[in-house]
Amino acid sequence: MPSPRNPALRRGEQVHVRAPRADDAKAFLAAVRASRVLHAGWVSPPATRAAFAAYLARFRPPPRGTGEARHAGVLVARNLDGALVGVLNFSEIVRGAFQSAYLGYYAFEPHAGQGYMREGLALALEHAFGALKLHRVEVNIQPDNTRSVALVERIGFVREGYSRRYVKIGGRWRDHVRCALLAEDWRAAKRRARRAREDAR
Repeated sequence: MPSPRNPALRRGEQVHVRAPRADDAKAFLAAVRASRVLHAGWVSPPATRAAFAAYLARFRPPPRGTGEARHAGVLVARNLDGALVGVLNFSEIVRGAFQSAYLGYYAFEPHAGQGYMREGLALALEHAFGALKLHRVEVNIQPDNTRSVALVERIGFVREGYSRRYVKIGGRWRDHVRCALLAEDWRAAKRRARRAREDAR
C-alpha cells in the first residue's frame, strides 16, 4: 500500500499507481526475475540494481525551476497488499505545440492476465491527461503481441499505422503497430462510461 511519503497518484478498485522509489528495488527486481518468460522478446526491463537506479534517475522529476520532466514513470500496485503488478512509462515528453509522449508498459507475474493492468493503464492515462497535461499518448506494440494490442484498443487507442523494423529488441529489429489516444478521445470515453453507468442504475 502507498505510504504517506509516496502517496498514490490515482487509485482504482483493485490497484493504484504511484511513483517508483529507491526502496522498491528488491521487490521490483524479484518481479522482473519472476517474469523473464513473460517478457522474453517483448521488453527488457531493468534487471540489476544498477539498471534500476538508472531507471529511477530517468524518471525522477527535475529539481524545481530547472525545466519540465521529459519522462514520467509509475508503478501499478495492488490495493490489497501493495504487490507490484506492472510498470507504465511515459517517455520523450515533448511540450510546446506537441504535448505528446510515448507509452511503454509491462506486467509482472503472477499478476498478468487478471485485469490489473487494464485498470492501471486507465489510472495512468488519467494522470497523463490530467496532471501531466498531455494531449496525445502514442504506444508502439509488436503485432504478434495480441494481448497487448487488445489491451490498448479496449481502452480506446486508435491504430494509426505500421512501423517497419521500428525498435531493436533482443538483438532484432522488430515491426510495431502504432496506436494513439488523444485527450479529447479520453474525455469522450469517460463521458460514455459515466452515461452507461447511470443508465444501468
